[in-house]
Amino acid sequence: MLTQTTIRTGSFNPTVAQAHIRPPQDGDDQVGAIELMGTAMPFARNAEIYGENEPADYLYKVVSGAVRTYKVLVDGRRQIGAFYLPGDIFGLESGAEHSCSAEAITDSRIVVIKRSAVVALAARDNQVAQEMWALTTRELQRMQAHVLVFIKSAQERVASFLLEMADRVPGASVVELPMSRQDVADYLGLTIETVSRTLTQLERSSAIEVPTSRRILLRNRPALNRLNS
Repeated sequence: MLTQTTIRTGSFNPTVAQAHIRPPQDGDDQVGAIELMGTAMPFARNAEIYGENEPADYLYKVVSGAVRTYKVLVDGRRQIGAFYLPGDIFGLESGAEHSCSAEAITDSRIVVIKRSAVVALAARDNQVAQEMWALTTRELQRMQAHVLVFIKSAQERVASFLLEMADRVPGASVVELPMSRQDVADYLGLTIETVSRTLTQLERSSAIEVPTSRRILLRNRPALNRLNS
């Protein structure tokens, strides 16, 4: 909704964004060809980036902050489908509309990229085509892994989540969570009470240490891996 409104009011100019398109040059290896096609926009904490069933006209890349995608179920419960952190691209859809909504978890800066421009460039630039293929593959793998979480016990789900977050920063033994316990619960299909109780159980078993609600130290990664296997 916010992205679409900004476009309608003229604050975001797709023509300007497309004018940024250029082939990757020396020194661009940390940026990626797709990001070079977009324009960065700020989103405040809890601001909607796009809504379910809105036209999927844009792709998005997180520069700073964090994003959650979610659906509201028929009984009013919220199911979070994914968390996106700096460097992640989201908003990729197989159809013409978004299958879920997206919100900024914290104040965020996000590159907004015209989907049609990416498709057009991918048709003539092999590097961009490969980047899109890799993005699609990673998203499919993420979705498959998330579905498997729901057949696990609460302890296994929480361990899986902590390892997932730790793997987003290779080599990290400390997980800094931008999302709330409620977000974690809605992602894992648990209640917030169960998430808190499970973290306490893992801390008592010396698998983790929880200095604050958003900071978690992985003290025994092999033990967490066993729960996740």
